[in-house]
Amino acid sequence: MAAAGLLALLDDIATLLDDVSVYSKVAAKNTAAVLGDDLALNAQQVSGVGAKRELAVVWAVSKGSFLNKLIIVPAALLISAFLPWLITPLLMLGGLFLCFEGAEKIAHKWLHSAEEDEAHRKEVLEAAVDAKKDPKQAEREQIRGAIRTDFILSAEIIVIALGAASAAGIWTQTVVVSLVALVATVGVYGLVAGIVRFDDWGLAMVKGAGGDAWGRFKEAVGRGILVAAPKFMRGLSVVGMVAMFLVGGGILVHGLPFLHHLLEWIDPGVEGAVGWLVPMLFNGIVGLIAGAIVLAGVTGFQRVRQAL
Repeated sequence: MAAAGLLALLDDIATLLDDVSVYSKVAAKNTAAVLGDDLALNAQQVSGVGAKRELAVVWAVSKGSFLNKLIIVPAALLISAFLPWLITPLLMLGGLFLCFEGAEKIAHKWLHSAEEDEAHRKEVLEAAVDAKKDPKQAEREQIRGAIRTDFILSAEIIVIALGAASAAGIWTQTVVVSLVALVATVGVYGLVAGIVRFDDWGLAMVKGAGGDAWGRFKEAVGRGILVAAPKFMRGLSVVGMVAMFLVGGGILVHGLPFLHHLLEWIDPGVEGAVGWLVPMLFNGIVGLIAGAIVLAGVTGFQRVRQAL
């Protein structure tokens, strides 16, 4: 009898682990866009910090990110347990927000005049001057701002992960969402720590290079790193922006029946490159259109409010 109970328990655990593996893969795929944007944004958030304080700031923000997820994950699971109908609307809002963010990045140079960009540049310079007067206070403000931004992005990640596992049981949802939250925090801030020190490593290699063949090789590698670091950040930002439209549009397509039926009508249903390219392009176009609509609405509302 005891042996039968043990075997049943082991079978339940194996089933749970199998479900966790399947849903975790889907959740990781769906949250990739937000993670890419989270990575690029947080790397930019800690830029401008002194080289000796960069890792300390990243560590402080990562601890804040853990606290954010300790709040968001239980809240999301409670919603799933008691208000499951709310998951889809939250997921749709998250998808719309992703599309809006992508559209706002594309339209930035049209929405913000040269005077606004110059004013922002002056604010950054003034902040730098203030930082020299009180560097600890400036650092604390920068950390708090980064943690606030992380809260929004973390909420997106958790809601999307929960939506990917919405068909599973509560225990599977708990494990999947917790794993995504843990991996997102450790992975993102671990990479941020490497990115913010990337150019420092290159500079150190250039300065420490000798006059022999090995020294010249180190200098060449260091200079290559210094050239590649800003390009890598720009490339990461572009990839994250494109992924926003793909994932945000995909969420809207699956959540709105008429779009889902339209995709089924357009999709040729063949294997190979065409089989995945058509849905991807469709999701991207839907995301771009949705982002443009939301951006137009937000911009119009802001202009009306300013005129009143």
